[in-house]
Amino acid sequence: MRNVVTNLEKSGATVHVIAGLRTHKNIPYSAIKSLGLDLRPGRSGVLDLADVLSSRLAVSGKHVLVVDDIHFVDSESLAVLEAVRSRSSSPLVATAPETLNFSKGQLAVLNHGREAVLQLDPLHYEQVHTLLSQVLGGSADADTTARILTKAAGNPRLIVKIAETASLSDLLVRRGGMWRMTGETLWSDHLRGTIEALLAELTADEFTGLNTMAILGTARIDVLQKIVHPDVLDALERKGLLSVMDDHHNGPTAAVSPPVVADYFRGQKSLRDRHLLRSRIAGVLETTPPAAVTFTTADCLSRVLTSLRRERSSDDAITARHFHEHSTVRERTRFERWEADKSVANAAALLRIYWGAPVDVKRAQRVCTETSTNDADSSDLLLFTISKALLAINTGRGLNAGVEVLRNLSEAHPGLKAGADAAMLFFSGSHGRVPPTRLEAGADQVPGIGKLIEGLMHLYRLNPTMALKVIKDAKDDETFPHLRPFINGFSLFADGRIDESLVFALDWRAEARKNLDQFGVVTSSYIAVHGLLYRGYFEEAEYLMSSVFAMGRPGFVVDVLYDAMLRLAGLRHATSSSAPELSIATQARSEVPDVGPLPGVGKGAYVLVTSRNAHAAGFDRRASQLIKRQLKSGYILEGMMTAMLCTCLSPGRPVLDLLKKILRKSNITVHGQFLAIATAVVEGDHELLSALLKNYEPDIDLYQVGMLLQSGLKRQVLEGNPDTAEFLATASSQFAASFPAAFEPVSLSAVKSLLLTDRETEIAVLAGYRSNVEIAEQLGISARTVENHISNALRKTGATSRNSLFILARNSLPPE
Repeated sequence: MRNVVTNLEKSGATVHVIAGLRTHKNIPYSAIKSLGLDLRPGRSGVLDLADVLSSRLAVSGKHVLVVDDIHFVDSESLAVLEAVRSRSSSPLVATAPETLNFSKGQLAVLNHGREAVLQLDPLHYEQVHTLLSQVLGGSADADTTARILTKAAGNPRLIVKIAETASLSDLLVRRGGMWRMTGETLWSDHLRGTIEALLAELTADEFTGLNTMAILGTARIDVLQKIVHPDVLDALERKGLLSVMDDHHNGPTAAVSPPVVADYFRGQKSLRDRHLLRSRIAGVLETTPPAAVTFTTADCLSRVLTSLRRERSSDDAITARHFHEHSTVRERTRFERWEADKSVANAAALLRIYWGAPVDVKRAQRVCTETSTNDADSSDLLLFTISKALLAINTGRGLNAGVEVLRNLSEAHPGLKAGADAAMLFFSGSHGRVPPTRLEAGADQVPGIGKLIEGLMHLYRLNPTMALKVIKDAKDDETFPHLRPFINGFSLFADGRIDESLVFALDWRAEARKNLDQFGVVTSSYIAVHGLLYRGYFEEAEYLMSSVFAMGRPGFVVDVLYDAMLRLAGLRHATSSSAPELSIATQARSEVPDVGPLPGVGKGAYVLVTSRNAHAAGFDRRASQLIKRQLKSGYILEGMMTAMLCTCLSPGRPVLDLLKKILRKSNITVHGQFLAIATAVVEGDHELLSALLKNYEPDIDLYQVGMLLQSGLKRQVLEGNPDTAEFLATASSQFAASFPAAFEPVSLSAVKSLLLTDRETEIAVLAGYRSNVEIAEQLGISARTVENHISNALRKTGATSRNSLFILARNSLPPE
C-alpha cells in the first residue's frame, strides 16, 4: 500500500489515506476523523462529515481515497464513505486480508465501480526466499525456507515474524553464508503476542474448537464434525484458520492454518491433556482403505494446463504440510517396526521412504550399520544394499564407496549379480560418465531393473527412440518403480514430442499428489517444468517448481532433480537481478561437477549463463568447451540442451555447429526450421532469413525462434553492426506481431533484464530521435539528468552508440 500511495503521489494525485485499526474498530468515526477534517461545532453526523470530505475531493486536481485495512474500519466511518462515494467520482483503493468475507457496510463502499481492492495471496516458495533474504540480510537454506513457508502458510507477516524471532532466539544461525535451523522447531515465546493478536476476534466456541483441532492434528472432516460443531468449522474456515484438503486415501481432511497457530495451542496444553483428547476420539480415527487407482495418460494438453492453473489458486504450504505429516508418520512407524525387529525387510521398507522424502541421515546410518543380513529375501537385500550405496554417495564418501558396497554384494550373493551390476551402471552413468558398453547378460538373465537402467543410459546419450523401445519390453521392477515413467516422459521430451511429454508428466504428477508420493511429484515435476519452459509457459513452470520447493529437500535419489530445478528457477533471477547472490539458485548444492546426466544436474550451464559475458566470442568459447565436456562424458542430452539454450541466448557459429552435429548424429529432425533460421541469423543472410520467417509454420520451437531473433539483435549491437541490428530488430518485431505467443523478453537480451530502470528505458527509447534538451523538456527534468541516464544505460547494455541503445530499448517493448 505504501508503494501504491507513493506512486499515486508521484503522478500528481492527492491521496487521502484512512487507516483502520483493530483497537479503534468499535469507536465511532475513529477512521474518518484520522483525516483531520475541519468540522464546525455540533456538525459531526454522517452527512456532515460526508459534506466536508466531499468538498475536499471537489478541489481541482486528481484525488484518490485509500482505505488501509478496511476490515478494521468502524461502521460509522463506512457510512460516511458510502455517502461520499455516491457524490464523488474519485477512485478508491482498499486493502483487506485474502480470507475476508466483506460485510454489507464494506460492500456498500466498494461497489461503486471505481475501486481496487488489494488482497495479498499466500506467498510461494521463491517469494518467501526473497522475503527471507531481505529480512535476514542473506539467503536461508532450502529446508529453512520450506519450514518457514509451511509454518506461516505463506502469510507474509507471519513469515517475517517467524524469521525475526527465530534469529533472535538462536533458532536460526548463519553458517557457511546461509541461514540454517539449529534444531527441529521455530517456535519461541516471542511469537506468542503475534498469534494472540491473530486470534483476538474469535468467539469462545471458535477458540475452543481451534484448540481442540490443534491438539488433534490433521483429521477427516466427518471426524471433526463429531467433536467441533459444523458452524464453528465453517466460521474458522472463513477466517482463514482452517485449511481443507482432499486426501486421496481418507477423503477431505482439515487442519489448523497457519500451522504456527497449532504450535501456540500445543504449547499451552500438557501432554496429559493431549493424550486424554486423543484417547476420547481414537475409535473414530481409523482410516478407510485406499481406493484402487488406475493410472491413465490423457492426450489433451489444454485439460492438464487448465487443471494446473486451477491448482495454482491453492496454497503451497498446506499441500507441503500434508506431505510432511504423511511421510513423518510412515517413517516413524517403519522405524519403530525396525527397532522391534532389525531385519533386512524392515530396514529396506524404512530406507525406501528416504528415496523420495527428507532423509534423517543419522537414523539411516544406524539402520545400515545395525541391520542383520542373515536369511534375507533377495529383493529386500538388493533394495537395502542399493539404499546403503546411495547413502554412502550422498554423505560425501564418493562414487567409489557406493560402487564398492554393490560389488561386495555381487561377490557374496552371485544370484544378485545382475541387479548389482545394473545398479553400478546406474551409479557410474549418473555420477561420472556413461559407460560405452551395455549389460553383458542375455535378455532372459537381465531383470527388469537391468533393462530400465539400459533405457536410462540411452536417454543420457540422447537416443530417445531406443530408450522408449527398451523400457517398453522391460518387465516392471519394484526396486525403481518410478524409473519407467521418468524415462518415458523425458524421452518424449527429448524426441521433440513436447506436448505428449507435458500431458504424461502432469497426469503422473496429479496421481502422485493424490497418493502423497513425494518421489513421484519431484520426478514428474522435473519433466513437466522442462516442457513448460520450452513452450514458454513461465508462470505455470514457476508455480510447479515452487510447489516442489515448498516440500523441502527430498530424499537422496531425487535431490539432484530438486537442485536442478533450483538452478532453472534461479536462472532468470540471477541474470536480471541486481543482487544475484540472493537468487534462489544459491540454495542448490555447489559442490557438484559442471556436467551431469540430465539438464541442470551439473552446474556448468547455470554458471555459464549467469556469468557476466561482456564479449560474444568469449561466451562462444566457454559454451563450446562446456558442451564438448558434456559430450565427452556421454551426456549427449545435456549437451544438446546446453547448445540449444546458448544458441537462443547468443547465436554464434561454434555452438550452432555443435548443435547441428548433435541432432544429426541422434537422428532428431524436429528442429529443422529453427536450425535454418539460426543459420541465417549467424551468417547474416537477410534475404534467406526473410523468406524463412515469412514461410514459418508454428512448431515446437516457436518460442525459441523468438528468443533467437532478439538475442541475435543484441549480439549485433554489441559487435557494432548497426545495419544488421536494424534488420534483426525489424524481423523480430514482425515475428512478434505475427506470433504474439512467441514474444517474451529474453534474460540476456531484453533491456529490463540488463537492470535498466523504467526511467532509463523510457529515455533510451527517446534517445534515438530526440536530443537531450528535447527529452528533458518532455519529461520535466534537467538535460544533465538525461545525460546521466543515457550514460548508465550505455554502460549496462554494452551498446556503443545512442542509436544502438535505441534499437535495443525499442525492441524490448511489447508489440502494439
